[in-house]
Amino acid sequence: MDIIVINGPNLNLLGKRETTIYGTQSFEAYFEQLKTRFPTTKLSYFQSNSEGAIIDKLQEVGYLYKGIVLNAGAYTHTSIAIADALAAIESPVIEVHISQIYKRESFRHHSYISTQAVGCIVGLGLEGYALAIQYLTEKPKV
Repeated sequence: MDIIVINGPNLNLLGKRETTIYGTQSFEAYFEQLKTRFPTTKLSYFQSNSEGAIIDKLQEVGYLYKGIVLNAGAYTHTSIAIADALAAIESPVIEVHISQIYKRESFRHHSYISTQAVGCIVGLGLEGYALAIQYLTEKPKV
């Protein structure tokens, strides 16, 4: 079973940026923990600060993977193009946000991605990724 985690802009700086919001652990270190927690799942990771690269990756994996865990970062609130890419693919997507976006600036309260996602996990820190993977691996077949 293949699941990919796709992170958007500035998430390559986890562990360094705004540690009071995002914590001190890098995503690469956390991803190694995820692989240990889900040993029977083939996990992949992709991060880009570029909207087009994220769309290209979604189109590349969107018909092949069992699921996609997507934290599009600020593109969540601005990118109709990523939402359109999600509408075009078949793999289920879980939207994840590390911070509690509804307690932050009002522009973060709107997501173009949510309408295309199976579900959304917000404000549970890095653990949100594990919960998304758990859902994708355990969800009943419909």
